[in-house]
Amino acid sequence: MTILSTALVDHPVAIFLIVLVIILMAPLLLNKLKIPHIIGMIVAGVVVGPYGFNILADDSSFEIFGEVGLLYLMFLAGIEIDMYHLKLNLKRGLVFGALTFIIPMVMGAVASVYLLKIDWLTSILLASMYASHTLISYPVAARFGITKSPAVLISIVGTIIAVVGALLVLGGAINVYHEGGVNTGAIAWLFCKMMMYCAAVLYVYPRLTRYFFKTYSDNVTQYVYVLAMVLLSALVAKLIGLEAVLGAFFAGLVLNRYIPTSSTLMSRIEFVGNALFIPYFLIGVGMMINVRVIGNVETLWVTAVMLVIALSSKWIAAWGAQKIYKMNGAERDVMFGLTTAHTAVALAVVTIGYNMVLPDGSRMMGETILNGTVLVILVTCAIAPIVTTRAAARIKLQMVENDIEPQKERKRHTSHILIAVSNPLTAGGLVELALLSRPEKRSARDTLYAINVRNDNTPSAKALARSVLDLSVKAAAAAGSELSTIERYDLNTVTGVVNTMEERDITELYIGMHRKATVIDTFLGGKTEQLLKLTNKMVVISRCYIPPNTVTRIVVYVPPKAEFETGFTRWLHMLGNLARELGCRIIFCCNNDSRRVIAGVLRRDKFTIRSEYRQVEDRDDFLLLSTRVLDDDLFVIIGARPASVSFSNDMAELPGFMQKNFSRNNIIVIYPEQFGDEIPMESFSDPLASDISSTPSALRIWGRTFIAKVSNLLHKRDGNKRGKRNKDIKL
Repeated sequence: MTILSTALVDHPVAIFLIVLVIILMAPLLLNKLKIPHIIGMIVAGVVVGPYGFNILADDSSFEIFGEVGLLYLMFLAGIEIDMYHLKLNLKRGLVFGALTFIIPMVMGAVASVYLLKIDWLTSILLASMYASHTLISYPVAARFGITKSPAVLISIVGTIIAVVGALLVLGGAINVYHEGGVNTGAIAWLFCKMMMYCAAVLYVYPRLTRYFFKTYSDNVTQYVYVLAMVLLSALVAKLIGLEAVLGAFFAGLVLNRYIPTSSTLMSRIEFVGNALFIPYFLIGVGMMINVRVIGNVETLWVTAVMLVIALSSKWIAAWGAQKIYKMNGAERDVMFGLTTAHTAVALAVVTIGYNMVLPDGSRMMGETILNGTVLVILVTCAIAPIVTTRAAARIKLQMVENDIEPQKERKRHTSHILIAVSNPLTAGGLVELALLSRPEKRSARDTLYAINVRNDNTPSAKALARSVLDLSVKAAAAAGSELSTIERYDLNTVTGVVNTMEERDITELYIGMHRKATVIDTFLGGKTEQLLKLTNKMVVISRCYIPPNTVTRIVVYVPPKAEFETGFTRWLHMLGNLARELGCRIIFCCNNDSRRVIAGVLRRDKFTIRSEYRQVEDRDDFLLLSTRVLDDDLFVIIGARPASVSFSNDMAELPGFMQKNFSRNNIIVIYPEQFGDEIPMESFSDPLASDISSTPSALRIWGRTFIAKVSNLLHKRDGNKRGKRNKDIKL
């Protein structure tokens, strides 16, 4: 293939402008025609490229941005994976990976020998091109929101297996070409280097990332760090003989844990990739395609054979996985659409074969095969998005229908969140915590507010309040969420917050934890204690010394009878959402009765998180628990207001105990909603329906304390009779 003369446009600004116009107009025009915009990018690259109207040259800028775009695409595929679902589908993905690698290899080698009349070594090298593929239509699956579906996860695992297998075959074929035979030592050495590389990334990246995110909280700095880690992983993979796309994908899997889906950093990563790097890659793919080779009869025959093998082998692999695991047609089509496009590895394989000169002076892969490969890239890159789009729409409809049925059986919690901000240093962290704790699927009725209550009307106080609220808005906007601000003047801060909660029908309140200033000061502080008396809504009190995305585990202490509180489901959903976003383990420390209810709610409401349970029966177990909470853990305590079902003498002494033993830990204290709309607020016949805004009498508190102490003594006596129980709670 010969490249045409100098392009019409060579000025850097003009080149970048044309690319931006393509990125802008391709989706707008093709959406009206119901054509995936990915095809538009590729077709636009053909038109403006050297084999089209020669407007732009396929120069170093497209080579650099295109290469980074491909790495970015694979990195996004790794970072957007739900690791919990990936582990559930890992076995099926390995089977599909074997199918989508072996079937194209066998069919490709046999067809090349008997139909294209080429030797076995060249046939095996060409077959590795059929076996590999690129997730070029993954953005379609992401746009439809089906990245957590089994079909997509199986396809991703299959991609890893197929690409690794193809690269190993490529390395073996090159070794045979240079040495005249199979060198098992070289292949084994490549495999050993791959294992050492994976072990090094798995060990270094998590520790370095956790340290960096703890030390530097600036979003721009964190983004540059993440991109540098991705490129480093890709470069090292390339240097040891693997493909760079594998390094980028592996970096995405490792960094997945530290970049929550609803975080500001994730929004920036997706924005830059989808707005610049990935479109550049797609346009660059189009610029490599030479449509002028279609008129050659020999090229058409070779292309026809290669297309039949490339498409049929991938479809047979998807069909086989469908039959083995009893999947539906839409899932089969998604697997076929995601694994049928050939780009980077295919070009690498054919280019290497084209550059290999045989002893008789001919090339291992001639220009005909090279042109045929280019046409295969064109056709498969056009078919893959179309098939994926149609199948993804059907899968999304199935997911929505399956999710609606359970929702009909129970009333969905409406979420109206209020975040009380007063300190510029902690405002962003509170907003981030509230965003991470929100439901994954939200309705238009769900709202998010930030409030600053001041009792000083001076210009400096007004300016401070405005700056804190502005920081809150920026933190929410960076994560792609809307936040309404409330600036309020009131003589009493607590009264201002409580009145706002009543006016806006707030269901959840997020506040920062009080910092003890004097000796007689309490752990929660006078304002927080007064706030808990004046509202029965759920109150979340937070104190985190490290960013939420660096938390290793969430340890939750659940007091006995907490499952009988009205707000039990709401706080459990909040922690389930937080654990899902952070991708970490959540450990519930509770008794057997609470454990059964917690597990049942998580299973009923489809919280796919790594949940574990530790038995905690009395205060001694809780004392032992305090020694097991690490500095990188998030310790969550489910509190209880006086006169609530789960309140006890131990709960009354809990603030002092926390001040003594958890002064350096990351803590969230949750006071669940009480009574709510299901139980009347006032009923003389119901002892639980007392006025929560009034303090219980001294006689009542003394009575409850006395009963709790007697109950604890009886419980310990029964425990001694049953024998010494092992209290070593291992987290």
